[in-house]
Amino acid sequence: MLTEENKKMAILKEAEVDKGRVSKAEALIMTPLSALWRTSVEVCDIYAMRRWLSGESTIDVAFITNMRDDIDRTRFLGTYRPKSGHFTGPHFVLNGDILGRTIALDVTAKDLATEEGRQKARIHFISAVTFAQKKGAKVCLLAAGTKHLFDNEVYGNGYILKTLFPNMIFTLGDNGTSLLLVKETLRALKKAKLKPEESIIAILGAYGLLGEMNIKILLKRGYSLIGVGRNQAKNKAIEEKYGIRTCAELEQVGKVDAVIACTHGDSVCITADNLHLLRKPDKKLLVIDVAEPSNFKKAEYNQVKKLVVRQDAGNAYNPGLAYILGPISYKLFRLSQGVQFGCFAESMSLFSALRRGEDLTKIDLFEVSMSAMKIVQRFFREDGYVIPSPRSHGKLVKSFNLNL
Repeated sequence: MLTEENKKMAILKEAEVDKGRVSKAEALIMTPLSALWRTSVEVCDIYAMRRWLSGESTIDVAFITNMRDDIDRTRFLGTYRPKSGHFTGPHFVLNGDILGRTIALDVTAKDLATEEGRQKARIHFISAVTFAQKKGAKVCLLAAGTKHLFDNEVYGNGYILKTLFPNMIFTLGDNGTSLLLVKETLRALKKAKLKPEESIIAILGAYGLLGEMNIKILLKRGYSLIGVGRNQAKNKAIEEKYGIRTCAELEQVGKVDAVIACTHGDSVCITADNLHLLRKPDKKLLVIDVAEPSNFKKAEYNQVKKLVVRQDAGNAYNPGLAYILGPISYKLFRLSQGVQFGCFAESMSLFSALRRGEDLTKIDLFEVSMSAMKIVQRFFREDGYVIPSPRSHGKLVKSFNLNL
C-alpha cells in the first residue's frame, strides 16, 4: 500500500519527467544502452541493407526533427554528443517498400526558444538534409520545432532550403496533421455528445497553422469558439478575421466544454491547479491535445483525470507501418504499434505519390489549406492511413462520457 507521502513523491518524480529533467546517473546508464539501440537499428534494418547491397537509395523519406526534451536526449544518446549535430532515430517501413528515417538534431524544444539555439539548429538541419540526400531521400519533413527554422522573411518560408536542395520535396507535414486532428476532433465531439448549438470550445494556439484550421472547420459546424494565445497582435488578427473572442491567458477564457490544445507554451498549459478555470462545475472537460510535447502533461493529468476526458491527437495509424526493432523503437518514441505522427505520415504518403507520378510542385507544403488537405486525404487513402483509436498518453480512452 502506497502511503500519502510516497504518492506525493511519485507525482513529483513524474512531474520532473514531464519537464524533461533527468539525472546525470540516468544519462550515464543510458549511454551504452542508447548506443546499442542505435547500432541495432542500423544492423536490423534488412530493408535498407537489401537496398544498399543492390546500390539503391537507403532512405526515401527523412524526418528531420529536434528532440522534445532531455528525456529524448537521454533515451537516444545518453551522454554522447554527435559531432555532426544530428543522429539517426527510429526507422520506419511502409508496406514493405517505403523507407522512412528519423534524423534528430542534437537540440531540444527548450534550445529552440533562443536565437542561439535556433541558429545552431539551422546549421545542423542543413547538415542533416545533406546526409539524407546522399542516402537517396526525395522527401524531407521539417518536424516539430524545426518547421519554424526557415519560415520568416530572412529564409523566405523555406525558399533557402528549396534553393540549396532543388531536387528535394520539403514539407511541414501540417496538412496531414490538420486533417487527422480535425477528424479526431469531430469524432471526439460526437462521442462526447457536444452539440454545436450548446457547446463552447477553446483553441489554445489559435493563430498557429493547426489552430486556425480548426477555427475554420468548427465555425462552419456552428460551434462557439474562443482563441487563446500569448501574442496579442496575432490574437487581434484572428478576432478580425473570424469574429471570435480571443485572450492571452487561461484565466481570461471562462468555462468551456472542450479545449483543443495546439501549443505547449507554458502560459497556456492546462494543469491540475488551473483546470477549474476552464471546466464547468458539473461536467468533465474534454481536452484534445495535439501539442508535442503535450500541453496537458501526464503528471498533471493523473492528478485530475476523474474530471477530464483527454485524448492525444494528430497521429496516424497504418496496419502496413512497421518500426525497425518494433516495440523497443515505438515505445522510445512514446507511440504505439502502427502509429506515427501525422506529419510523418504525410511525408511517407508524399513519397508514395511522387513514385506514382503525382506532381507535388503544385501544392504549397509550407501552408495549410483546404485544397492541400483534400489532396493529402486522397494520398492517405491510397496508402491506408486512418486515425488511430483514441488514446491519452498511450492508454486507450474507453469513454467520452462527460457526466460526473
